[in-house]
Amino acid sequence: MNVAVLADIHGVLPALEAVLAEPDVRAAEKIVLLGDLLAGPMPAETLDRLRQLGDRAVWVRGNADRELAESARTGGTFVPDPIFPWAARQLRPADLPLLDALPLTVTLDGVLFCHATPRNDTEIVLVDSPPERWAEVLDGVTASTIVCGHTHMPFVRLADRRLVVNPGSVGMPYGARGAHWALLGDGVSLRRTEYDVEAACRYLAERSAYPGIEEWADSFVRNPASDEEALRVFSGRGTSST
Repeated sequence: MNVAVLADIHGVLPALEAVLAEPDVRAAEKIVLLGDLLAGPMPAETLDRLRQLGDRAVWVRGNADRELAESARTGGTFVPDPIFPWAARQLRPADLPLLDALPLTVTLDGVLFCHATPRNDTEIVLVDSPPERWAEVLDGVTASTIVCGHTHMPFVRLADRRLVVNPGSVGMPYGARGAHWALLGDGVSLRRTEYDVEAACRYLAERSAYPGIEEWADSFVRNPASDEEALRVFSGRGTSST
């Protein structure tokens, strides 16, 4: 089975559209949506687009999906990110049951998919995390391949004979610009879709009502943090609201 894996879209609709237009994504039998789908500048529009994928889409819960639904219900501002409570207010009541029903993990053809780790949607594990950390978060996991997101940085590594894949982020990449994703089938292929980021920033400025959209797009679409910057922030942290 050819499976396209899209993680951490974060409501960046132009980046999502660029990936969905890729021939290998169009041809994939399944598209796994690896969580943190909507918390960003175009949450409702992104959700509507993902729903159009129908049965090809396999949904996994990210921490931001769970927290967004909670914030939408309570008006809570417990996530220290200005765009987060705004994004929660854009969701419609009918959207919340879908977010509530998302599973922590999904297994397809023996591959386990999760957002952060198989046991938790906020834990951080990195490409350079030590073996004992990987042993801790994968304790009890029998799958030989685990695909996770959350840290927005693509990698493939072995962890005690198990293959761990992170596709990176579609909407908020750390490292190179563009939309990062992965294709699983005859092996693992990390992909990066280049798209017109200037046009995307203009699109977001025109279509998103978020008050700080131009600054947000400049930081996350036009000038994403480097992998070294992200690793410095993440190193030593056990959980995150990424």
